[in-house]
Amino acid sequence: MSTIVIEGKSAANMELIMQLAKKLGARVKKLSVIEKEDLALGTLMNEVKTGKKVSKATILRKLKC
Repeated sequence: MSTIVIEGKSAANMELIMQLAKKLGARVKKLSVIEKEDLALGTLMNEVKTGKKVSKATILRKLKC
């Protein structure tokens, strides 16, 4: 199964694309702003993942900068 995300400027064109996708048998879901932010954050987190473990104390020190 493949997934694509399309962001458009025209609501009418996006509606047309959604209708076409449904007609072709694809599942379509419109993302909320929060869902878009979560997707972007998750993607960014995967890109910078190092695999190293960090202590809770180190994290808290960094957050209190």
